[in-house]
Amino acid sequence: MNINLAINEGSKILKSKLIPNPLLDAEILMAKTINKDRNYILLNSCDTVNKNDLSNFYKLIEQRSLGNPVAYLIKKKSFWNSDFFITKDILIPRPDTELVVENVLRLSKQKNKLNVLDIGVGSGCILLSILKERKTFYGTGIDKSKKCLKISKINAANLKVCSRLKLYKSDVDKFNLGKYDLIVSNPPYIKKHNLKYLERDVADFEPRLALDGGLDGLTEIKKVIKKSASLIKKNGKFILEIGFDQKNRVINLLKKEGFYINSTQKDLANNDRCIVSTRI
Repeated sequence: MNINLAINEGSKILKSKLIPNPLLDAEILMAKTINKDRNYILLNSCDTVNKNDLSNFYKLIEQRSLGNPVAYLIKKKSFWNSDFFITKDILIPRPDTELVVENVLRLSKQKNKLNVLDIGVGSGCILLSILKERKTFYGTGIDKSKKCLKISKINAANLKVCSRLKLYKSDVDKFNLGKYDLIVSNPPYIKKHNLKYLERDVADFEPRLALDGGLDGLTEIKKVIKKSASLIKKNGKFILEIGFDQKNRVINLLKKEGFYINSTQKDLANNDRCIVSTRI
């Protein structure tokens, strides 16, 4: 069977299971199977797929048809200007989170040697993207998941920023090391009772630890804000990702801890997604 036929077959299977973007997913999974990029697939669609590769391709299609996210199946997700290695232990980086990186880069154009802290570093997508863009910055990432720190380390090596990075396993409220010019965080912010209503790809496969924001969705955000107030230097910038309906409550929490609100930013779907503030 050639590449094109196999992809069409795979796409039909995914479509029958109501998977969004079935053709695109089938192309990406074929590219993974034969270890080529998607352009190769499109330009060489008449090439024959050997029996072993075909079998592996259909296994991936089966996994995807059950809702398993493509990023977990290919162990990779593009974010900002890089590909990040990920596993099922890691929250999949989202395009909306690029807003955090965008704001950091905008605010630090004239800055040198800033110390950046990422609370809940996960795959490292935010912090490592910043370090890659700003060659004189230093980064510290904390996470309570040992597996996340391991993945962050791998991604730091791939992006060649290890020499400017320190990683610590710690709960946010127990971390007391250093003072920072800039703090970023994308904490869990989904209300506990809403987790079951998330898309199947997310609810059934992504780590609950990275999603569950407690009963009001603000449990982790409160901890992050309180700790950031003590870890950040005076006039330091704090950039926080939030849930679409949390803006006013989070602004009040920030003000109580001595932060001035610079701006709120909307994501690609026009939802409030990011708050930029300054420690005063």
